[in-house]
Amino acid sequence: MNRNVSIKELGLLDYANAFDYQTVLFNEILTIKSNNQKENNTNQTPNYFLFLEHPHVYTLGKSGDINNLLLTQEQLEQRGIAFHQSNRGGDITYHGPGQIVGYPILDLDNFFSDIHEYMRVLEDVIIATIADYGLKGERSEGETGVWLDVGTPFARKICALGVKTSRWVTMHGFALNISTDLGYFDHIIPCGIRGKSVTSLEAELGKTVSSEEVKAKILIHFSRLFKANLEV
Repeated sequence: MNRNVSIKELGLLDYANAFDYQTVLFNEILTIKSNNQKENNTNQTPNYFLFLEHPHVYTLGKSGDINNLLLTQEQLEQRGIAFHQSNRGGDITYHGPGQIVGYPILDLDNFFSDIHEYMRVLEDVIIATIADYGLKGERSEGETGVWLDVGTPFARKICALGVKTSRWVTMHGFALNISTDLGYFDHIIPCGIRGKSVTSLEAELGKTVSSEEVKAKILIHFSRLFKANLEV
């Protein structure tokens, strides 16, 4: 069991290249697991945590509804927004500048083999992080992610989650809005959920927040909740 997690800062990276990079690491872990099983080996599998930011892009999960994208291809091109189908779970979401994207690529056999628990612990990482800024993050039943003011007319999502897993190996992850231009969410039905809005850390706090500071807090809570040893 290997609980070491290699942290990789990728900076601004377009979605397609980030997907390819994730896939390489994802397949690396799957190959080691497959070889271990075939050859009765006990080679440890690595774990990774990618931090990055995407240029403007809408991504649609494998179970998503394309009708939740409210722009035509021509309108996307006019606005300089990319669009990608994704193999993650969930519906449509937006990624762009001012958003912290985290992609943990983990072998859950190193931690706990339970996808439901994995999603809840990821949410707990974000809930603990925004609590450091005085915000009460919550879960909304049947709606993955982290929300504020759940159960009120003002419910709004601050962090979206969507993952893919195979043989307990994960990819994709979360997108936490820090200083995101929330106007880009007006061109989609975020996560396919009507009648609820989206927010950001800076919109809630009314002040500038350092993304580097937020990432440091995310890693503190990730390490604690996953009982992981981080390698920067």
